[in-house]
Amino acid sequence: MLASALDFVALRGDTRPLAPAGATSQWGAQMETLIARVAAAAHATPDTARHAVALVLDFIAREGPEEAVDALFAKSPSLKAIIASASKTGGEGMGPTVRGLMGAGAGAMGGGGLMALGADLMSLGFDMNQIQLIGKEVFQYAREEAGDQVIGEIAAAIPGLAHYI
Repeated sequence: MLASALDFVALRGDTRPLAPAGATSQWGAQMETLIARVAAAAHATPDTARHAVALVLDFIAREGPEEAVDALFAKSPSLKAIIASASKTGGEGMGPTVRGLMGAGAGAMGGGGLMALGADLMSLGFDMNQIQLIGKEVFQYAREEAGDQVIGEIAAAIPGLAHYI
C-alpha cells in the first residue's frame, strides 16, 4: 500500500520532491514521505492527504501550547511548509478571533476546535476511522521528529486529542 502511495513521486520521472504552491524552500523528501504515509493509511490521494495533514498541523499550531508547538516546528521546520501548501486550513470563513474563540471556548467543553477539525476532514471525504488513522500518522511522525515530551505536552493540552493519536 505504501509503495502505491509513493508511486506519485516516481511518476514525475525524477527523485526531487516538488514543493506545492506556497511551500517554502524547506520542503523536502521527508515531507513527501509523511504525505505518502498518510495517503497510504487513509487510502487517499496524495493531494487530499497533503490537505488533511495541513489541516491537522494548522489545528496543532492554533490549539496547542505555544512553547510545545514552537519546539515541534523548530525540530521539523518543514511542517510549516505543509500548512502553507494547502489553499485552505481549518476555520475557513471565520476571522482569526472567532476561530480562536471557538477552538478555545468550545475546547474547554470537550469539542470545539477538535470537532471543527473533524468536520473539515470529513468535508474532504474522510470517515472517522480514516481521521483517526491520519491523526496517528501525523503524530507518529511528529513524535519521531520532536520526541515524546513535546508531543505529550501538545496532546495533554487539547481536550479529546489523545483519542485520535
